[in-house]
Amino acid sequence: MLEAIVFWSLAGLVLLSALAVVTLRNTVHSSLFLGLSLAGVAGLFASLGADFLFAAQIMVYVSGIAVLILFAVMLLGRASDLHLRQVNDLWPTALLVCVVAGAGLFKVAAFFEGIVALEPPAPGTRAIGRLMLGDCLLPFELVSLALLAALIGAVFFCRSGGEENP
Repeated sequence: MLEAIVFWSLAGLVLLSALAVVTLRNTVHSSLFLGLSLAGVAGLFASLGADFLFAAQIMVYVSGIAVLILFAVMLLGRASDLHLRQVNDLWPTALLVCVVAGAGLFKVAAFFEGIVALEPPAPGTRAIGRLMLGDCLLPFELVSLALLAALIGAVFFCRSGGEENP
């Protein structure tokens, strides 16, 4: 009973704050509601027992929204620049896509109705850590090297070509 109340409360928070993201005109307010929506998703992960996804959601996405707010305030500066038009001429098409996607989600939810987990959710961080530092250590490190190479390449291509460096 308590799990259902927590789930529906967090689901309502996520949906209402996501709706506020796309309807508000103020960039900073939209960013704050986006952070609230992503924090609600993190709460849903926590209620499902996915502690690794909960921590990753908080550290990566909610922290990224804080950086987004910083850049929005720093780059836009004036209060008049923070009010942007949120609606364009394609809103009927977007509404149709949302209705079709919603109908598909309800069909998927109806398919899984009545399926109950056999055991309560258990934390999986220890298993993920053992997997990443055990069997998957080499692929994990190779991916980190590939990301480092991509970062160095992005810095190289973003440098201005006019100045000579020794």
